[in-house]
Formats: sequence, C-alpha cells, structure tokens
Amino acid sequence: MLARRAVIQARIASIDRDLARGPVPALIDSFGRKHDYLRISLTERCNLRCRYCMPEEGAPLSPSGDILTNEEVVRLARVFVQNGVNKIRLTGGEPTLRRGLPELIQELRGIGVKQIGMTSNGIALWKKLPELVRSGLTHLNLSLDTLDPHKFERMTLRRGHDKVLKSLDTALSLHESSPNPMPNYSGPRLHSVKLNTVLIRNTNDSEIARFLALTRLNPLSVRFIEFMPFAGNQWDSNAVVTASELLQHARELVRGGCFDDGPYSNSSDPDGVVTLPREPTDTARTYRIRGFTGTFGFISSMSDDFCAGCNRLRITADGNLKPCLFDEKETPLRDLLRSQSPSAEKDLLAAIHKAVGGKFAKHGVPDSSFSGPGDIHDQSTVRNAGENIGKRLARPMILIGG
Repeated sequence: MLARRAVIQARIASIDRDLARGPVPALIDSFGRKHDYLRISLTERCNLRCRYCMPEEGAPLSPSGDILTNEEVVRLARVFVQNGVNKIRLTGGEPTLRRGLPELIQELRGIGVKQIGMTSNGIALWKKLPELVRSGLTHLNLSLDTLDPHKFERMTLRRGHDKVLKSLDTALSLHESSPNPMPNYSGPRLHSVKLNTVLIRNTNDSEIARFLALTRLNPLSVRFIEFMPFAGNQWDSNAVVTASELLQHARELVRGGCFDDGPYSNSSDPDGVVTLPREPTDTARTYRIRGFTGTFGFISSMSDDFCAGCNRLRITADGNLKPCLFDEKETPLRDLLRSQSPSAEKDLLAAIHKAVGGKFAKHGVPDSSFSGPGDIHDQSTVRNAGENIGKRLARPMILIGG
C-alpha cells in the first residue's frame, strides 16, 4: 500500500510539472463559462428511499454491464482533467456501495485531481471514511434531512439515523481543524465537511434552529437545499421553502435570542448573521452566526439560481454526460470509451466539447422561465418553472446522481 501511494505521489508531482509548463485546454460553453468541476455518479443503487430522490414505485436500474467500470471512470476522468477539470465529486446513488472505492480515489489522485469530494448518506460511511481519506478524499458532503430518528425513518423508509450521526462525528474528527482528532489515526485530513439538508415544508422545516446549532462549535457547513422537481418525486411548489424565507427565519432566530446562551450571546448585535464572500461559481450563498465556528448557506436552485456562474458537468453511472442537471438532453460517452476505433479518443473529446458547447444559459432550456441571473422569484414563478422542469426530466434524481 505504501509503495502504491509513493507511485501515485510521483505521478501527481509529474502532472504538476506538466501543468506548470503551459495552459491546460478548457471546456468553455457558448456563454463563456469555464467548466472545471466534474460530478461522477458511481452507482444507481442506494440503501435509503428518500422520496425527493427515489420514486415511490422505485426506479429501473441499468444492467450491470452498462455501468462504467472503475477503469472506465478513471479513463474518462483523465480526459476531463486534460481539458481543465481540477475538481471531481463522486456521487450516486450511494457511492459507498461501490466496490473498490478507495482504489478508485487513489487512481483519481494519480491522474492529477487535487480536490476529490464525495456525497454520501452516511449509512455505511463511518467505518470506511478513514481509509477513503487516506486514499485521497479531500471534501465530504453528508446528506441528512432530519435530526429526529423517527422522522428519519418516515423520510427515508429505512432505519439508520444513528449511523449517519456516527458518520458525521467521524467526519468532523477527520477535519483538518478538528480539536478532537480521531484516535489512532495518522494521515491526511478532510479539508471540508458539509451537511446537505433538503427542506420540505411541513416535513422538516421546523428543525432549522437545531441544524444551525450544529455550526456553533463544529467546523461544519450546513447547506439548506430547496426541494427540486425530478421524475416521480411528487414535487409541489407549496413544499418549497425558499432561500429568502430561510434567511429571514435564521435572522429571526438570532434576534430572538435562540442562540444567546453562554459566550455566544448576540444580544449586542441586532442581526448576528454575517454574510460571507462568494465566488462566482459557488452554488450556495453562505453565512455565519457571529461567534460560531461553522457556517450555513442556501442552495436556491428554484428561487434564486446560480446558472450564470455554473462550472459543473455530470456523468451518470451509465456513462452519459449531462451539462445541466435540469436538461433532459444527455450525451452517451460509454460506447465511445469502449470503442476499438482508431478515432475513438478523438470522437470522445469531440462529443464532450459539443455537449458543453450546447449547454443552455439556464435550467436546461433555451428560453428559461427565469428572467435573469440571480433573480429572486415569487412562489408563482417557482411553481411554473418547477412544473416545466419536472415535465422534461425522464430520470429521477437517483438515476442522475446527486
């Protein structure tokens, strides 16, 4: 294992030297957006049944032979890295169900990917995470929609809330700034731990204060995600809790003294919610309660989009490229990867550039219902746009990749 790591480190150093010699080609769409972030779904399988992701009747899984192998994932990732991608996130389904995950992460590090993230539901993560971090995992997003174990079972149709919390504790102990590092662990640390929470009105929106409280002492970013429409997820605009509502509620909680105990009192601060700087490519608008260690933010796909700075591309588990989460169009890459044609590599790159070049300005449509970048929309506009998106998408979220 140590010898293998040494080989991978040597590869990374070699790639760094190559990159220093000159600019890397970029994947740029017709609106000038540079795409340097690739999300790769490793599996369509999951051990939970969250209704916003998995249709009530289930989802038809692709034949196992249609799923990209680990070798194919690395080969495809290398093409994207050679064309400017420097950040990869592994998703699913549930990526910890994928065999050979530590070795896959090592291989991705070996082709020069400096930032490797993963999104997990945490059910089986706690026992695997130390090895994944040693292998090169740098960023972790943990999906958790409720802090109530009984509500967890209702929302996911499965047990395991305690395991998710154990995974969260493990992740925080592996964070580079953790005051309580994991015992008997030596090696690299996680650079970032985030909690993804999909808020659904009258389901879990009463727990906002409890989630915010997690950021008091922990190096954690809690990100509230607006409920989005996908095939079979029974989306309802009335169930969407918008980012503007959430921010107002967070400020009211602080002003009302919800977090005023101990040394974190905000009594002298009429707001106590600090807006943090935001990069053009950030999906979340991020804030910190004054005096708290962690942060919170909102991913407002439905009410306040971030399409103008989008730098993301997605690969589904069966090898299709989706330039936009909300675009029904997909470009199949698997057969090009498996082709024995002398022009296969050239054809693969051409297909990628064509797909990126055809990416629409907003939400996967040429004439978006959304009037402009960063606009905040009322419930009526959110409803109309959501219904239009839901009608177009043939895949449920579980088959796209989180």
